Amino acid sequence: MSILLLTLFLPLAGFFVLLLLPRNSPLASPLARGIAILTAVLSWGLIAPALQSPATYTSSIDILWISSLGIHFHLGVDGISLWLVVLTTLLMVVGVWISDSLILERKKSFLALLLLFEFGLIGVFTALDLFVFYVFWEVALIPMYLMVGGWGGPRRVHAAVKFFLFTFLGSVMMLGAIIYIAAQAESFDYRQIIAGLSSGTLRFSSNEQLFLFLAFLLAFAIKIPIFPLHTWQPFAYEQAPAPATFLLAAVMSKMGTYGLVRFCMGLFPNAAHRCADWIIVLAITGIVYGACIAIVQSNIKRLIAYSSISHLGFIVLGLFTFDQRGADGAVYQMVAHGVSTGALFVLAGYLERRRGSMEIGDFGGIATVAPSLSSVFLIATLASIGLPALCNFVGEFLVLQGAANVHFWWAVYAATGVILSAIYMLWMYQRTFYGKAQGVNESLTDLTPSEWAPVLVLLVPLVWMGVYTQTFLPAISSANAQWISQSQARDEVQVKLYPALRPNGGLAPASISAALAGRVAK
Repeated sequence: MSILLLTLFLPLAGFFVLLLLPRNSPLASPLARGIAILTAVLSWGLIAPALQSPATYTSSIDILWISSLGIHFHLGVDGISLWLVVLTTLLMVVGVWISDSLILERKKSFLALLLLFEFGLIGVFTALDLFVFYVFWEVALIPMYLMVGGWGGPRRVHAAVKFFLFTFLGSVMMLGAIIYIAAQAESFDYRQIIAGLSSGTLRFSSNEQLFLFLAFLLAFAIKIPIFPLHTWQPFAYEQAPAPATFLLAAVMSKMGTYGLVRFCMGLFPNAAHRCADWIIVLAITGIVYGACIAIVQSNIKRLIAYSSISHLGFIVLGLFTFDQRGADGAVYQMVAHGVSTGALFVLAGYLERRRGSMEIGDFGGIATVAPSLSSVFLIATLASIGLPALCNFVGEFLVLQGAANVHFWWAVYAATGVILSAIYMLWMYQRTFYGKAQGVNESLTDLTPSEWAPVLVLLVPLVWMGVYTQTFLPAISSANAQWISQSQARDEVQVKLYPALRPNGGLAPASISAALAGRVAK
């Protein structure tokens, strides 16, 4: 049986097995943990084939599912989706592990939902059929909605409903676009649609491309989220239980950024070029806005949530530069952000468990009573800032370099987010961990051996990605080069087919760099 098929369906099998167990069964935690670990190990089997041919889809599965509609259960892994699948399975081990100590009620049901969520995520990152992609997209939404609404804070129901309404609105728009594309292409298969667009047998007018692009963009922009569609995120992060917040920030946001690469850039390159300017403005606005709002936060979870908006803005900026280095940095940052922000939320969950609060003012002097917890929190903080030799530095540096290649001032504006991140993260760390421990803080405990295990799982890639970048970059770069070159070629074809698409009524792009940037010299 295919390794990809096993990696996908093992969490689903675990979900059903956990549902069948008695309510308070002692087998729930070890069973969920074992399934998560085995799924992670199986996902490593996808690495070697993908590294050999990162610009193509390896470990492919293509099974006819609904013959009357021509829908195939078509999955595959390339140099972009590979590391997102590996990231998902790795972080799910952490999510299941920390749930054992942080989730005290209805633990069996929560663990079952985690495994169902993993099933949906892996499907999203590997689906090569538009209908199948949509199904997995919705599958991933449902368990997260239930986890936020069922195990969250005092205002969890409000947060869950807001999260659901925002994401479902975008999903409906995307579904309409998928149905329209399938009707025109007479297929839901992503590779067939791409082949038709590349050969010219399938064509969309400029307005069709624009509306389809915007329909997909709305779904992905909400999930990331891109400013100003971010309003659901800080509230959901604050109210969600710690394991759910961890997975929301570390993995679920990558569904949106992955969708931008795979579908917005892949299917509608001309519309993406046309919209690049204002999307980049929104990305840079999100970078600066998220950082500024993070500075004034008094709650650790909300501060990390707004910092996440800022960091995800770098990913969007890098993609819409249509520059090789910018795109490489964006995809690298997807994985790095998952590790660094995930580590911050795990450690924040440990603080909340000890103190019963996430308010920065309730802490102080934690470094004295819990030196190990303080040390690893500092490492995660420095990684989030983008310190060299830690994971975030590489992605942000490449994004800024790519942005500077296209428009220098984009890099200048975005770089202010890096400076501001040092301000709010270090100030938060100072107020939380330094000073004199008083009252309840004097009795806080340090990391236990069971808590060290998930922390180490996150610290290793956090450092590895900052030092051994060539482990990841070649595959990412090859896959990005594929869609960038196809985007440039098809954009030029569209300009020839539809002269009205030429910006400002001018001539078609005269150079590769101008075409990649979607600009014409004025």
